[in-house]
Amino acid sequence: MEDQAFDSQDIALETPAEGVFRPPSVLSNSVRNGVSYSHISDIPAAVKADMSTECVLGIDEAGRGPVLGPMVYAVFYLPRTQEASLLSQTHHFDDSKVLTPVVRSSLMEKLCTPGTDLHTTCGWAARLLSAQDISSGMLRPAGAYNLNAQAMDATVELIQAVLSQGVNLTHIYVDTIGKPEIYQKKLERIFPSAKFTVAKKADSLYPCVSAASVCAKVTRDAALDVCAESYPGQEEGWGSGYPSDARCSSWLKRNMDPVFGWGSECRFSWGTAKELLEVKGDGAGVKWPADDQDGNGKMTDFFIATRSSRAREDYKIGLAFDYRGQGMSGGFSG
Repeated sequence: MEDQAFDSQDIALETPAEGVFRPPSVLSNSVRNGVSYSHISDIPAAVKADMSTECVLGIDEAGRGPVLGPMVYAVFYLPRTQEASLLSQTHHFDDSKVLTPVVRSSLMEKLCTPGTDLHTTCGWAARLLSAQDISSGMLRPAGAYNLNAQAMDATVELIQAVLSQGVNLTHIYVDTIGKPEIYQKKLERIFPSAKFTVAKKADSLYPCVSAASVCAKVTRDAALDVCAESYPGQEEGWGSGYPSDARCSSWLKRNMDPVFGWGSECRFSWGTAKELLEVKGDGAGVKWPADDQDGNGKMTDFFIATRSSRAREDYKIGLAFDYRGQGMSGGFSG
């Protein structure tokens, strides 16, 4: 549903670095099990020393379009007076898509290393929405929980988490979902005491949003590494996780179970996954015949192999969410 096309340069930038830094926002067991969760950093020492310090906060995401791996929302905050000097002039943060994977990973490692200026001055948080939960929401029969709604809820949750710590947020900058003016009004209604700036390409305009984009991207890259550990011995890998990446599409074809499809790392609601299940799947569909009025029907009558594409697709997608006994849940860490 959200499949996106990228050229070779974009794919290279979206592909995780070899040996990417694994931040504390990546909980390996939760990632492997398809669980959505949040990680909130401690309040940085420079802010904790004076909780009246005016702070700015930026919000951005990574992984909206891939068929593999989680979507990650991140927030990043620091004292307003240090935003430009620390983020732009000293560490040269920028939109994560224009930084190399190695540079992104290095910046995140500095942020997470005690004693560095970034760790002492800056706070951050991340919300990982698992591929399994994204698809579950988008495919649920009682009204779809679309990607924009999931993204909005993640944004609200992260802002509230920082405010609940007592941080004095005076201005919040957001990379938009849809029309900026509509999104900004929604956030202002939820947080009437906060000042918002919602803009397109905010990650290239405001340093705190640039930093949030790095937190989101490195968290997603490291989470992809964790997912890949379930498939040892595959040197070729799945690349960026985007459908237009030849490595990703080849991986999907090589690793597709004809009934269950893939594990919790895959977004079954994406057109790419659905089409592969439709074309290559050979699983048995479930057909529910009319009730036998005499009560003499046999149990085996309920399981009839069918070539109906719709039944086959629904059956596989339904089973996929219980693949390996994984449930769907959420939680906090940090």
